[in-house]
Amino acid sequence: MTTAPDSGIRPFRIDIPESELADLRHRLDRTRWPDELPGVGWDYGVPRDYLRELAEYWRHTYDWRAAEARLNEWPQFMTTVDGADIHFAHIRSPEPDATPLIVTHGWPGSFAEFERIVGPLTDPRAHGGDPADAFHLVLPSIPGFGFSGPTREPGWEYRRTAAAFAELMDRLGYERYGAQGGDWGAAVSRELGRIRPENVIGVHLNLIPGAGATAEPTGEELAALSPAERTRTLASWERMKQWRREQQGYADIQSTRPQTLSYALTDSPVGQLAWIAEKFKEWTDSVDRPEDAVGRDHLLTDVTLYWLTGTAGSSARIYYERARAGHGGQSPEPSRTPTAFAAFPRENFIVLRHLAERNDNIVRWTEFDRGGHFAAMEQPELLVGDVRAFFRELQKR
Repeated sequence: MTTAPDSGIRPFRIDIPESELADLRHRLDRTRWPDELPGVGWDYGVPRDYLRELAEYWRHTYDWRAAEARLNEWPQFMTTVDGADIHFAHIRSPEPDATPLIVTHGWPGSFAEFERIVGPLTDPRAHGGDPADAFHLVLPSIPGFGFSGPTREPGWEYRRTAAAFAELMDRLGYERYGAQGGDWGAAVSRELGRIRPENVIGVHLNLIPGAGATAEPTGEELAALSPAERTRTLASWERMKQWRREQQGYADIQSTRPQTLSYALTDSPVGQLAWIAEKFKEWTDSVDRPEDAVGRDHLLTDVTLYWLTGTAGSSARIYYERARAGHGGQSPEPSRTPTAFAAFPRENFIVLRHLAERNDNIVRWTEFDRGGHFAAMEQPELLVGDVRAFFRELQKR
């Protein structure tokens, strides 16, 4: 790897002032709690007793400094692309012939959600794997998220982000590399493969935007499908109806009035905690609480990053920008880059292969029996195994 002398890549280290942590503790101590109807569980949103317990843990037990130290074990950098500061971790494998791989988070995620997959991907030899499956990892924060935020001008939707990340990989000297992502990271990774097929050797996704049932399938459409895909299509439509009925509110708000929302989430840490913790409950294999699927400290590291960087509002803007981008959230041309899809059953949307294949060059399709939206946090072994297998297959082509 070589870095161009004019690339403007600057070392970065997380070092949150103690005064900001003291302010967080003070705000948690002075939380003004709302009332709650008895016996409604999660039906109206995050239950008050659960959130009080989680906030108490955040205030008195959770150790940000320990999380900060772990994240600082990764070499981190900043660079400016298209007027935006791009923060990224760059973890080189000890294997010299490792494959470069850019891995992108979504909302309400962050670069920290990849903590459990970094070791196995960069150093498989030390984790019982084949050194031929090693990767050099680039973990960027999407503009507006975390240390890449807040953004300073409109227009930062996923296509502009993909172009910025292509420039980032150029600056790092990577001419051939893979891309991986879920949620917004899936949209960015797919677009990166579409616009840079000469550079991106393969795209691995755990969500494919626009490949679910958005309208009730007709009898004619169903008759053209295999029995398995027919069943999956009907399930996708039912999942979509349930989503629109019960879970779409956050996206509608972030797509229309992200600034109004930002005042509450930037002023109240418990508000920010509730806004994110609900998604970790709804979109994972959890039964009673998010911790059924994702460790409490991992959840709080993610929330704390949003809080300390003040990026609740700027991260929400990607929804607003996508809704007004003029392309309906879809790229105008199909991607010809080899693409793999890993289906985790508790993902928000059921992806349909016959729809995915209209716009993507699907060469690998894996369905798992557990896991959800935050695959790297929930099922790191499954995700790592599928990423390794996909890029191993590409090398044989």
